[in-house]
Amino acid sequence: MHTLEFAATTFDVAAATELAQVISGTTYIDERPNASKLPFQALVTGVTDNLEIFDNIADVGLYVICRRIIKPGVPNIVGLFPMLHHADKNHQQCDAHWRDVHAPLALEHHIHMTHYAQLSVVHKISGPDIDGFALCGFASTEDLRERFYTTPESVEIIQKDVLSFAHTKNSPRRLIATPKTYSSVDYFG
Repeated sequence: MHTLEFAATTFDVAAATELAQVISGTTYIDERPNASKLPFQALVTGVTDNLEIFDNIADVGLYVICRRIIKPGVPNIVGLFPMLHHADKNHQQCDAHWRDVHAPLALEHHIHMTHYAQLSVVHKISGPDIDGFALCGFASTEDLRERFYTTPESVEIIQKDVLSFAHTKNSPRRLIATPKTYSSVDYFG
């Protein structure tokens, strides 16, 4: 299933949480003490016809995204990887490889993931150029850190593939985020 949504990147965790509650959206918040050194501290996503409420909190960036659920599930922790396309490819080529080649490899070589989604940037409204956000979900931070790859060979296979479509040196640093999805019941009680 694919859906078009808005995504805002921000350092304002409270505003991201409030927006997600209002629109029944999802937040991905990195709560580590050194989060101020990250490219952003929170990503909020959701569907709305009110672009202005997203624009009001997007102090880092605002994007229209296509959410592709590769492996459904409910993660406790997410490795959130912002991605820029490889210099030898354009956005469409990078995105097609990410979707059609990398996604099956990820499922094979990250068997401990409880959830995997690709947030492909369809349009940048403001902020840094980003081609997408990979959401790699795990049961725990320990699983994310210690069981990210299935085998030692998986490390080389995945890294080689990522290098073929993403510009890893220019891509922003990853976040380790706690996801929370809100429903109208959460906000309106």
